[in-house]
Amino acid sequence: MSAVAIDTSALLGYLTGRGGGEVSAVGAVLRGGTAVLPPAVVVEALSIPGLPPEVADLITTLDRLEPTPGYWERAGALRGHVTARGRRARLAVTLIAQSCIDHDVPLVAADPDFAEFAIYGLRLHA
Repeated sequence: MSAVAIDTSALLGYLTGRGGGEVSAVGAVLRGGTAVLPPAVVVEALSIPGLPPEVADLITTLDRLEPTPGYWERAGALRGHVTARGRRARLAVTLIAQSCIDHDVPLVAADPDFAEFAIYGLRLHA
């Protein structure tokens, strides 16, 4: 089975027991051993005040999508394309999207802002 990336909000939704399709998908990906985290998700999740140690341990043990050569330049161009269309492109969302695009890995996301990146190659996990 191929790798599937998880966004911070979807991961936290799963860990806090929130409902929703993306939460079920996170559970399936974690149980299947195919979960990977973009580096920006690692930073976002580990910076949450009061994060339980067992959650931090989970985050640090999951595989990561390491940046590839030219990542920062492609992320900058990607953000520019999205904002040029008058759309919202938060920096963390852009970095997560670019990681997934570079590695051709689908993303489980609870944040609707990721949809803006689909026309640029981001695959959202159903």
